[in-house]
Amino acid sequence: MLHARVPVHERRAALRAALRSGRLLRFPGAFNPLSAVLITELGFDGVYVSGAVLAADLALPDIGLTTLTEVATRAGQIARVTDLPTLVDADTGFGEPMNVARTIQTLEDAGLAGCHLEDQVNPKRCGHLDGKTVVPTEEMLRRLRAAVAARRDPNFLLCARTDARALEGLTGAIERARAYVDAGADLIFPEALADASEFEALRGAVDVPILANMTEFGKSELLTTSTLESVGVNLVLYPVTLLRIAMGAVEDGLRRIATEGTQAGLVEHMQTRARLYELLDYSAYTSFDASVLTFRT
Repeated sequence: MLHARVPVHERRAALRAALRSGRLLRFPGAFNPLSAVLITELGFDGVYVSGAVLAADLALPDIGLTTLTEVATRAGQIARVTDLPTLVDADTGFGEPMNVARTIQTLEDAGLAGCHLEDQVNPKRCGHLDGKTVVPTEEMLRRLRAAVAARRDPNFLLCARTDARALEGLTGAIERARAYVDAGADLIFPEALADASEFEALRGAVDVPILANMTEFGKSELLTTSTLESVGVNLVLYPVTLLRIAMGAVEDGLRRIATEGTQAGLVEHMQTRARLYELLDYSAYTSFDASVLTFRT
């Protein structure tokens, strides 16, 4: 009721341990706190907060328009409701190295288990679009060093994302990944790799865990969990999947209401009131309220 029961320092430690387990961790992207509750109930390993989803939720494109305050507030609302570790997209860190340092501490305070920083120029672009540009390696290393220096909880996970595959090829992405590990990255996020063989090559090149971003309509082949496990990927993101499913249903529903003049034909496809109340743990709130109201001194 109200908040997660597992303290955030325990969620961070659990994520670290899980990444050492050798099994593939599955992190769907939550587009609101209620979807994070469902991710938790259905047995996933963690929750992801996508910058693209957060921007889209504000009706903005994913081009670096969101602020640290907006990201930390929404990510904190999502992390609050789940006992799973929550990983958030911190874009390029919202500024220069000092801004990156503040970003890390703000996200720690918001209850996140970790974040990823990327090596695109600021403002960034969606990692699966053409026309993106990466900063020189040394500039990204300054971002990472600032993040490491600012971190207060050593279990707060610092993930380095490289978008270099599209611009410098797989070899360039691997060289950057190695440098980012040397600078203190705990996890490597190689954006927009083409196929399983490229993930396998990067896995063999670094000695920290790696993640795969399985986003629809992008440049990466949508690989199954068994394939990802077989090439040594440690964590998989499904960043925009739930938002796309939800918005597809919303658009279809609105069109049918506009055409048919009623939502009656949609009811069988809706989440029921009973199921919503179950997810919200409505009965626990009712019991708590009753216990307070009936309290006697």
